[in-house]
Amino acid sequence: MVKNLNKSLMRVLGLSFLVGMSSMSFADIVMNSGTNQASLSWSSEEANQLLNGDVSASVNKADEPSPQGSAKITTSIRSSNGAVQSSPTKTVQIFDTSASFNQPSINARSALVMDGQTGEVLYSKNSNTAFPIASITKLMTAVIIADARLNMSENITLQQIDFAGAGGKNSSSTLRAGDSMNRAEALLFALMKSENPAAAALARTYPGGRVAFVSAMNAKAKSLGMNSTRYVESSGLDPRNISSARDLGILVNSASQYGLIRQFSTTPSYDFNLGYRVLKSNNTNALVRNGGWNINISKTGYINEAGRCVVMHTTLNNRPAVVVLLGADSSAARTNDATKLMTWVSQLPKRI
Repeated sequence: MVKNLNKSLMRVLGLSFLVGMSSMSFADIVMNSGTNQASLSWSSEEANQLLNGDVSASVNKADEPSPQGSAKITTSIRSSNGAVQSSPTKTVQIFDTSASFNQPSINARSALVMDGQTGEVLYSKNSNTAFPIASITKLMTAVIIADARLNMSENITLQQIDFAGAGGKNSSSTLRAGDSMNRAEALLFALMKSENPAAAALARTYPGGRVAFVSAMNAKAKSLGMNSTRYVESSGLDPRNISSARDLGILVNSASQYGLIRQFSTTPSYDFNLGYRVLKSNNTNALVRNGGWNINISKTGYINEAGRCVVMHTTLNNRPAVVVLLGADSSAARTNDATKLMTWVSQLPKRI
């Protein structure tokens, strides 16, 4: 029997977290000073409400046009009693300060490091070029699930179609058709262990099915200003899922405001009890497993067309930072690139 979410998943993961709504900036932008900032702190009880679809937090770019070189952002916060409050619209300015400070040489074909609070670009390599993003896709999958406020305790049974893959690719999963889990565990499988069938099942069981889910993914990308991004499915097996490092910086900073995604993507290990077998699973990011860095969001990815990829939201020298790497040659090269960049940022002055 699948574990009861509230008694097991909540207990093991210890879902008592702080969701910081103050880090609102996108890649290549700086927040105007003097704006009001909001934060939400959820108790364990309120976290439980989030898992069951009763609380949501999201950031969306405002509908009205903005002056060239700027964008407007409105934050909506749904409290546990269902009331929705919106923060004042914030205007942000394009800003890039990545062209100095003895930047390290890295293996990845594209990279971005930005200050997660001010939007200053600290490091950039081919950051505006779109590439296949593999399982980095699953971060947007998680955002769509969180935005939908679905019942996270609802049971999902994997079907053979969830293992079909894309472009002839095998899903390479330890899961099997007929395995059952609740929606929260499916999301944890997708984020922590990068299980493709779990991501496919999340899209299949979304209201309106896969077509509606992919449409929601692309609509969310557009609303965030991810102009180089396109999704065709929810797992990342299809190389037609493309994005730029800049766009993914936007996504990571937005995703970092969802407590559920923060917790699930950085869980080092978890034993999934499927009733008739237990799957002992580890996070796909060695930097999360080893615990040497303060990582708030993590997602890795790999298909042949994309190379080795990783995105992270971390805290370096008291600075919130977003790290994006696309197209490294190997897992070791990806980890080495990330380590070099994070070490370098840790030594930078707080303001540039």
